[in-house]
Amino acid sequence: MTESPTPATEPVVDMRGISLSFPGVKALQEVDFRLFPGEVHALMGENGAGKSTLIKTLTGVHTADAGVVRLHGEVVEFSSPGQAQQAGISTVYQEVNLCPNLTVAENILLGREPRRFGRIDGKAMRAKAAGLLARIGLDIDPASALHVHPIAVRQLVAITRAIAVDCRVLVLDEPTSSLDAEEVAELFRIIRVLRAEGVAILFVSHFLDQVYAIADRMTVLRNGCLVGEYCTAELDRRSLVAAMLGRELGTLAEIERAAHQERPAAPVLLRAEGLGRRGAIAPFDLEVRAGEIVGLAGLLGSGRTELARLLAGADRADSGRLLVDGKPLRARGPRGAIAAGIGFCSEDRKGEGLVADLSVRENLVLASQAARGWARPLPRRTQDELVAKYLAALDIRPANPEAPVGSLSGGNQQKVLLARWLVTKPRLLILDEPTRGIDIGAKAQIQQLVTDLAADGMAVLFISAELEEVVRIADRVVVLRDRHKVAELDGASTSVDEVVELIASGTAPERAVS
Repeated sequence: MTESPTPATEPVVDMRGISLSFPGVKALQEVDFRLFPGEVHALMGENGAGKSTLIKTLTGVHTADAGVVRLHGEVVEFSSPGQAQQAGISTVYQEVNLCPNLTVAENILLGREPRRFGRIDGKAMRAKAAGLLARIGLDIDPASALHVHPIAVRQLVAITRAIAVDCRVLVLDEPTSSLDAEEVAELFRIIRVLRAEGVAILFVSHFLDQVYAIADRMTVLRNGCLVGEYCTAELDRRSLVAAMLGRELGTLAEIERAAHQERPAAPVLLRAEGLGRRGAIAPFDLEVRAGEIVGLAGLLGSGRTELARLLAGADRADSGRLLVDGKPLRARGPRGAIAAGIGFCSEDRKGEGLVADLSVRENLVLASQAARGWARPLPRRTQDELVAKYLAALDIRPANPEAPVGSLSGGNQQKVLLARWLVTKPRLLILDEPTRGIDIGAKAQIQQLVTDLAADGMAVLFISAELEEVVRIADRVVVLRDRHKVAELDGASTSVDEVVELIASGTAPERAVS
């Protein structure tokens, strides 16, 4: 572990050798983490690095399989978030968990309302809430309904609620994801106030500029393991990005880069012109040709998924237009995209992709059945033929079409999701993190499948946090940073270092094509 200079005080939180496994997944492996009073400490790492698991272990959501957690030097074992809060650890999540129909004061003191003669004392509650709001310099009426305030103010109210108890540790999980620049500045002002009072603040964000603006130190995780602990001032952005992303070679590096072979120029299948959505992705231009693999590279929060969702019709654009075969795509939503031959494998295969309680067969034919309409059931014989074909083609194990898909490993679940869209014979297949959380062998199979599909004429938009696999198989690499498209690079001659430099600095090398 790379150690940063140790502050003079003792850590308020000291986690040592934390390990935690879920079925088939080692979420944390002997991770150490320290948090000191009066500091802002950024917890960094890509999706799946173990950040959320470590936070949930600290706050009592999960119990570690091994390791020890000390709070103020004393060993603690929290069995619930409530116990952690009583001990002085408060958490504010990205999705503000408040009640918009209640007043600001009621939200701040919910469950802890001052009482008089057995009843809630409204006047005393508003006065206490006003004092807490004044502590962080937030000038709003505690009697006002929460729903009349913008999301930024609600975020600050959530922080006020968190410090309403004797909070010594404040965990902020992606607190700026829905805020504009002025709102972020106001949040940072409040963070600095709390830091000056000695509160230890654990800050999670994928916006590097914000991390460098507010964090004193940072801890980097990758694939459930500790990479290092650093002083922010002593770690430049390029080194941070490299630490977060790492390098994965070996088996995957041996996959033939079939996508980079010389081929005749194919017609443009899909073109986005000034397509964008406020708060999600800035307007961008993009072309995808038949038989081409276009890779999207960027840190989580850079706009990768938001771009993909616009192309797939999952979200509605508020600027620009989308053309297929040179003609505007007028049908809105996923149904229109599917009709145009666009398939979309979401990064959230459990929440937005597979239905865990349904069988492999039922999951595999779901998109095809939806395209036909529920009034025209897909004949069982046709289902069986399709399922048998793709179970064999993708080497899905076990090859039991009636097994609940939730019982399969992550890699085989991902293959079922891929097969679902291949059944529809899409012209463009959008793959958002298709190899996340699966083993090396399954990664190699999926990457080989992608290159084979492109060789057969299918267009593929490939999104991955692992830059090596993007560079390995993409004809072109589109680089995103802070929800903006910053460059396009030729995949055959692009290095991972070039992409890292673009992600870290936003400055395109001279040979970027746009």
